[in-house]
Amino acid sequence: MVGVKSVPSPAISADDRSHEVDHPSSEVAQFGADQPLRLDCGIDLTPFQIAYKTYGELNADRSNAVLICHALTGDQHVANVHPVTGKSGWWETLVGPGRPLDPSRYFIICSNVIGGCMGSTGPASINPATGKVWGLDFPVITIPDMVRAQAMLIDRLGIDTLFAVVGGSMGGMQVLQWTAAYPKRVYSALAIACSTRHSAQNIAFHELGRQAVMADPDWHNGAYADQGIHPHRGLAVARMAAHITYLSDAALHRKFGRRMQDRELPTFSFDADFQVESYLRYQGSSFVERFDANSYLYLTRAMDYFDIAGDHGGVLAKAFAGIETRFCVVSFTSDWLFPTSESRALVHALNASSARVSFAEIETDRGHDAFLLDVPEFFDISRAFLQSAGKARGLTGKND
Repeated sequence: MVGVKSVPSPAISADDRSHEVDHPSSEVAQFGADQPLRLDCGIDLTPFQIAYKTYGELNADRSNAVLICHALTGDQHVANVHPVTGKSGWWETLVGPGRPLDPSRYFIICSNVIGGCMGSTGPASINPATGKVWGLDFPVITIPDMVRAQAMLIDRLGIDTLFAVVGGSMGGMQVLQWTAAYPKRVYSALAIACSTRHSAQNIAFHELGRQAVMADPDWHNGAYADQGIHPHRGLAVARMAAHITYLSDAALHRKFGRRMQDRELPTFSFDADFQVESYLRYQGSSFVERFDANSYLYLTRAMDYFDIAGDHGGVLAKAFAGIETRFCVVSFTSDWLFPTSESRALVHALNASSARVSFAEIETDRGHDAFLLDVPEFFDISRAFLQSAGKARGLTGKND
């Protein structure tokens, strides 16, 4: 396939993170001037590239392809060692041998979204027109833009219809956009811990994070790459604030309570006296080693703009009118970032569209991040849905 190349994936240090921006340790699909990406803002992005990973093999009739859509701070390294951090893939609880998404059964694709910083074109990439990092000259993107780019990748791979599109959080938004924009190309959709639009509360949390980044003196109006620096402090604070929203009060209490960090008495200072403070600081400092600050601004803004009903005259059911895709919608009881009420609104709209949909609210105190953790009920539901859709699709496997 022209324009697709494979690059070795050796582990590299965080200092070499910038290498991954334009020369990722994964497959790359490159699109030239003859294949521009038309963005919602009215700009044609060209040239551009998409970095992606695949697992398993495409079957003879190309009917077993599964697209995984990653969340805000994820990337294409869903089930392999991350080339920057050296850590395991971010969704190895769901993807892998014996897991609901088993590479021996499915051809699994996961791409870094447009606007990301792990190989797909984004604000951290080099602008070919200037030879410098795009920075804030990069056009503002949307969730539909991400999905259009993914559709171009799927075309490049020679796949007409995806057996399933799967994702949680921002990944779940992409799943829903796929079904609304390309209903004939998605046989089944597993949308997890997500919504058809971003709430005012979520927009507010994102604005808090963006302001933290932009208040960092090292941000330099987005041109920090020209200065050879990164707004580490601001991005770390943004990550800390966001990470709190991914958890629940019960999970924080169970894990940390009010326990002190390596001391018995308070220091009467602003050091990290409590374990929860130390944990959040670690989350912030580790995040800045693998993520670009401007990408964080662009991706949070894309989530804020997402509103499927708004794109269909304010009537959500119109987005799914006549759709034949099989849906499974999953929410978690302690997820206050994307509460069950928003999943129920989606299910009601799908029912009004006469869509085939199943819904599960899973009881857990692990908060929004539950879809990334070891939650057996979630695995069982995912496996059952995919196996049922697979039988209807004509896929067979050893567990059928």
